[in-house]
Amino acid sequence: MPDFRDLLAANGYLVLDGAMGTQLFAAGLVAGDPPESWNVDHPDRIQAIHRGYVMAGSDVVLTNSFGGNRHRLKLHSLENRSHELNAAAAAAARSVADQAGRPVVVAGSMGPTGELMEPLGELTEEEATEAFAEQAAGLTHGGADVLWLETMSALSEVEAGIRGARSASDLPIVATLSFDTAGRTMMGVTGEEVGSHLVELGVAGIGANCGNNLADTEAALAAIRSTCGNVPVISKANAGIPAWKGDNLEYDATPEILSAHAHRLRQAGVSAIGACCGSTPDHIAHIRGVLDGDLPVPDIAPPVSAATVGHSVRESRGGRRRRRT
Repeated sequence: MPDFRDLLAANGYLVLDGAMGTQLFAAGLVAGDPPESWNVDHPDRIQAIHRGYVMAGSDVVLTNSFGGNRHRLKLHSLENRSHELNAAAAAAARSVADQAGRPVVVAGSMGPTGELMEPLGELTEEEATEAFAEQAAGLTHGGADVLWLETMSALSEVEAGIRGARSASDLPIVATLSFDTAGRTMMGVTGEEVGSHLVELGVAGIGANCGNNLADTEAALAAIRSTCGNVPVISKANAGIPAWKGDNLEYDATPEILSAHAHRLRQAGVSAIGACCGSTPDHIAHIRGVLDGDLPVPDIAPPVSAATVGHSVRESRGGRRRRRT
């Protein structure tokens, strides 16, 4: 089982995988059905998705367990099967990783609970911590190499996730938040706050995923990097901006756009780069090719952000201290 930190140190940078949901819907998942149930009902389809990303060049694959905590699973009356579904998610990814012929890290995806924590909501810190601990235990049992908190918006929930994960597992932890408007998460957290706070919690990686658009994600990553010291910075942005075309929700970032974005991030010091909603193995293959130097860097200008953040990845190259963008 490869160690995320060791593989990053050996390779210099890592290519992450792309969207899970996009691929699940393409494989037949019906909107409203729980993706996590497929870990038990259709493990072959989950493995095929992981295999597609590994073949495209991913060094890290995230398990199909984003909504695998008891609070999200309760929406489908599956709250009592959290351990089982998470263990199956990790086992599916582990099987593919072990057959890759090269080191591939299995990252146990842990998304938000979907509930507001006290004092804004009714979810207590203890309840959130217990839910994340239960999920972390299942992912660890199934063979995950690292626990990967993602698409978070509140530092209190990230802290609960880290506490829960550490109470149930010795695996390293990565945490990424989603930045939407004006350089902040939905709960108002800035990139600088994320970087400075999470570095004190001893995580193995800090970053941004999902998000409003490529420009705002690039800005957020620069801000994180300005305050997180030597902790690796992680990126998994959406494939552009979604728009409805008939009955289909499509994202506007081509593989060339996303690989140009990845090149800018790598030049700015981001250590692990993949993609989120709307992305496919095609996007990841282009990112791999461009970062490895096997494909030319697409001649595509950086996107312009409407967010009032005042900083950019390009500015971060000058070595000056930057706010998170």
